[in-house]
Amino acid sequence: MARIAIVGVGAIGGVTAALLQQAGGHELVLCTRRPMSGLAVETPDGVVDVQAVFVTDPAKVSGVDWVLVATKAYDVAGAAKWLEKLCSKSAPIAVLQNGVEHRERFAPYVAAEKILPVMVDCPAERQSSDRVRQRGVMHLKVPDVAIGSDFVKLFAGSPADASVVPDFLSVVWRKLCFNSAGVLSALTMQPAGVVRGEAMGETALEIIRECAAVARAEGAHLEENIAEIILAAQRAAPADSINSMLADRRASRPVEIEARNGVIVRLGRKHGIATPANSMAVALMETMVAQG
Repeated sequence: MARIAIVGVGAIGGVTAALLQQAGGHELVLCTRRPMSGLAVETPDGVVDVQAVFVTDPAKVSGVDWVLVATKAYDVAGAAKWLEKLCSKSAPIAVLQNGVEHRERFAPYVAAEKILPVMVDCPAERQSSDRVRQRGVMHLKVPDVAIGSDFVKLFAGSPADASVVPDFLSVVWRKLCFNSAGVLSALTMQPAGVVRGEAMGETALEIIRECAAVARAEGAHLEENIAEIILAAQRAAPADSINSMLADRRASRPVEIEARNGVIVRLGRKHGIATPANSMAVALMETMVAQG
């Protein structure tokens, strides 16, 4: 088994730690900004009390076999502080973040061949500093390359749905289409049920359609009715579920607007694709965050 460091122990990092423990045999090092004395993850199969070494000082870690980065996309610089010592044995880095630019974010810090982008899909919420609620299965999709296969093996024996995929570009853009409409929850400060209303549903469709148009220009293959598929899935989700952007707004933290909607606007501009709904969402969110 492996010695694995997880940088960032929020909802996704916490669930990942619980799954790796369930896989069995791994030694876990959890790297956090604030001290933690323990971590309990409420999974669909029961509570997992994660057994790990908790570290808050990047200077006090040593080399591991794998580094899994589960910080928010806006905190790459903070995550990078851990990498020099953790990667002293040339450990690969799996980037479990939102968006479509996983490699680009970490390219200044790590050799390209050591960076593994990971598409993560898991309904989970951090309920307190030491407790995470996992509402459903964690899906982990990675490119079909050697380190991708090695990453999947880390979760063998756990309830995770971890697999390599031949068309990772399409997978990660499909996830961004889903995430893009999540900005509506963050803007309105309402949980997922907000898109069940007719007006909000129509707005969500426009946001997703713009994302899909940019995705196709980037080379992704998506269903023609992808917006309708995603809206139906979002309306079927628990009305009280809270996405990470809304959770960040409620906690007065920075939000991942650039990684989610900003990249749609930016790449849309590159391809000459109009993205008015996403542009407005970005402008509104940036203004609201700036005002506190």
